[in-house]
Amino acid sequence: MRAVVQRVSEASVTVDSRIVGAIQRGFLVLVGVGTDDSQQDVIYLADKITGLRVFPDQDGRMNCSLAEAGGAVLLVSQFTLYGDCRKGRRPSFVDAARPEKADELYQSLAAELRGRGTAVQTGVFQADMRVHLVNDGPVTLLLDSRKQF
Repeated sequence: MRAVVQRVSEASVTVDSRIVGAIQRGFLVLVGVGTDDSQQDVIYLADKITGLRVFPDQDGRMNCSLAEAGGAVLLVSQFTLYGDCRKGRRPSFVDAARPEKADELYQSLAAELRGRGTAVQTGVFQADMRVHLVNDGPVTLLLDSRKQF
C-alpha cells in the first residue's frame, strides 16, 4: 500500500457538491492499494500513520504524534498512486488492485485506525471527489508498505 500523508490544519472531501468528510487538525491521507497488498500492509500503514511524530511540541519541534496533537485522519482512496509513468505518456495502472480488493483494504485501514482511537473521516470509494486541504508546514510524507526494510 502507498500513502501520501499531509499534515493539515483543515481538510475536506466533497462528492456531488456535498461534503462527505472533513477534519480540522490532523492528516489527509491519500491511499492506494496494490495488487499484492494484504492485511499486513494495512497494519503497517496504521502503525506508521498513528506513530508519526510530526506535530509540533511546546518548543515548536516536530515531536508529537497524531494522538498527542489531538488530530484526526481524512482517508481518501487514490488508485493513481500506483500509476507507472516510466513509459509513454499515459500512466499504466496494472499494479493497482482491482476495486473489490482495494475497497476491502481501504475500509480495513479506516477500521484499523479507528480501533487505535483515531477519529477517521473518509471519502467515497470510486467516486469523483474534490479534496480541499490546507497543508500545515507544509509537511508531506510518502509511505510505502513494500519499502519497510
